[in-house]
Amino acid sequence: MSVEVVLAIPILVMLMLLVVAGGRYVSVKADIESAARDAARAASFERDASSARAAAISAAERADNNLSRCELERFGGSFVAGGQVDITISCLVSNTGLGMIGLSGERRFTGQSSAPIDQYRRTG
Repeated sequence: MSVEVVLAIPILVMLMLLVVAGGRYVSVKADIESAARDAARAASFERDASSARAAAISAAERADNNLSRCELERFGGSFVAGGQVDITISCLVSNTGLGMIGLSGERRFTGQSSAPIDQYRRTG
């Protein structure tokens, strides 16, 4: 009986860590998509492209937490009235605490979003 317990406990712990890793993956992916959406929305409120880029970078930096580092990877779209802003954010996420199941180091996640620019607003 004790041999089975000695073999079963590490397997159960690794299975539990695998479930935690899956939950962390889903949570991080949702957070990064949300950060991209927030950055695109912040950029769409600005009057010119340079201010919009600065607002998107600021929103991406606010998305950083102690496990990830985010940066604006792509800023595009047509920054005119009635156009849209396209944003891609890339975050490097740490797998701290998951080394026991072979998930050590860091992994890069990306999130994309677009936001419309008001058709009746002055830009430029």
